[in-house]
Amino acid sequence: MGLAIDREDFSAEDYARFSARLSECLDALASLLGREGFGVGPRTVGAELELHLVDPAGRPLPINRTVLARTLDPRVTVELDRFNLECNVRYSSLAGRPFRAFSAELESALREVQRAAAGLGARAVAIGILPTLRESDMRSVALTQLPRYRVLSKALRDHMQGKPFHVHISGPETLTVEADDVTLEGACTSLQYHLRVNPADFARFYNAAQLATGPVLALCGNSPLFLGKRLWQETRVALFRQATDARTEEEAAFALPTRVSFGHGWVRRGAHELFAENVALYPALLPVLGNEAPLEVVAQGGVPRLEELRLHQGTVWTWNRAVFDPAEGGHVRIEMRALPAGPTVVDMLANGALLFGLTLSLAEEVDALLPGMPFRHAIANFLGAARHGLEATMLWPSRTPPSPHMVPAQELLPVLLPRAREGLLSAGVEADDVDRLFDVLAGRLRTGQTGARWQLATLGRLEAIQPRDEALATMLERYMELWEGGSPVHTWPVR
Repeated sequence: MGLAIDREDFSAEDYARFSARLSECLDALASLLGREGFGVGPRTVGAELELHLVDPAGRPLPINRTVLARTLDPRVTVELDRFNLECNVRYSSLAGRPFRAFSAELESALREVQRAAAGLGARAVAIGILPTLRESDMRSVALTQLPRYRVLSKALRDHMQGKPFHVHISGPETLTVEADDVTLEGACTSLQYHLRVNPADFARFYNAAQLATGPVLALCGNSPLFLGKRLWQETRVALFRQATDARTEEEAAFALPTRVSFGHGWVRRGAHELFAENVALYPALLPVLGNEAPLEVVAQGGVPRLEELRLHQGTVWTWNRAVFDPAEGGHVRIEMRALPAGPTVVDMLANGALLFGLTLSLAEEVDALLPGMPFRHAIANFLGAARHGLEATMLWPSRTPPSPHMVPAQELLPVLLPRAREGLLSAGVEADDVDRLFDVLAGRLRTGQTGARWQLATLGRLEAIQPRDEALATMLERYMELWEGGSPVHTWPVR
């Protein structure tokens, strides 16, 4: 994210200076990306897992800073709402056995979080949206009291000119809710994967990730409920966009872009294009300046930190996002943000294997496929997968015209799974690290039981004997028992 936020009041001059520094950062980044050998190196992968904290009754428990104070694990940090935590997984090489490394990292981080939480009567759970959330849990007091989040929230609210954030989601049931703050965003938790790529290859791999995200998400849903309503298979997608939509009515009428989106077109040149787009389209929210002169650092042959650009980029939430990291000589990577947290570690690893593998495979032919795949169809695939899961129909490109073809997700995925597996093997991932995860994916596809479907089916059974509020709590308790047991979700009993 770049700079630390140590103040909360900013003047027009602060914003003007920040805007000028963003321009300098973009020029510096362009020079870096044009430098011979910059960012070239082995592909590495990383991950960030967001969690909910709950009390013994399964209700959200707003004590993230207290839990954080009880652990010395540097991988653990707080998130937007006081009932959220995040675990950062250390980077590892893509070649070899990266998913075993991820598994060990996630398991150890989760053990430490659970240990720290247990002393406070709390538990942590990985689930896309906590089904026991109530509207009263999402008020302004839910915001984690750190300057970064207060400034972010205030900037968005100021742009709203005193009007509330409005959320309206239609699924099997309909939800309409308003909030005076961005705290509704904290209901959405994910497992975000990172893939480092060489700058010259960035456009191919980013476009491949965009193309892959829709069908992958169809098989990974785990967020079907919010505020007691049955909504989308991945309600996070609709909720996150609307919970941060600070556009005025006039801006919305002119379809100005929201800060949460799937993007605005295929990338044609490289990572700089995406950074420049975000600077051009979105006003700055956190105008904090560092002491670095990025163009001077570049001129001296160094690698600037580009702190202001990274800070700004962290306030624009595209579902696949470009990242610049100055560490180890500097590099760029793709942050894949669409996958939900949960249901279990093995499920989350399988989801990542599918997304990485399909991205790697599609990158080999994506340039030939894009002429037959208008970008709006990639957006439609993503939204259709979020809404309908395995019942979605995909538009999939072909080198044989006419393209794209309409294919049900349940017919497309059996074709894509072996391609994804081969993509990983070709990148040097060992077969014994891959096959166990693709067995999980095949089992999920065979049974049709995703985390979202299990939640809805279990809730349906329980509602026959309990009021919905009680049924949601009982369902979550069963979910937590099963996720702690570690068996993949397609094997979970519905009872």
